Amino acid sequence: MHLVAHHSCAYRESELRDLGGDLAEFTDEKTPPRDALWWADMVTAPNGTVTTIDRRLSEIQTRYGPTDLVTFFIRAAPSELTAAVDRTEQRLTEAGIVYE
Repeated sequence: MHLVAHHSCAYRESELRDLGGDLAEFTDEKTPPRDALWWADMVTAPNGTVTTIDRRLSEIQTRYGPTDLVTFFIRAAPSELTAAVDRTEQRLTEAGIVYE
């Protein structure tokens, strides 16, 4: 439950929605499984195809529009999301796992 509560920098969106207190009861594990969950979200397009994090972030902003709260949240999160993607891809490479 903690992984889902914090997936893909959800704390940023929860702050914008004044739900930070609700999210506080769940721990952001900051573990490899957490990074892998964020990675899966950030490299998978809505139709299930593989994408890049840059395309995914752009797609989210386009889908929600320039004034939507989700767009504001996603614009604040790229460094954290990219770091999780990079860490996961490094772990996959080190394990000899080919993806895409």
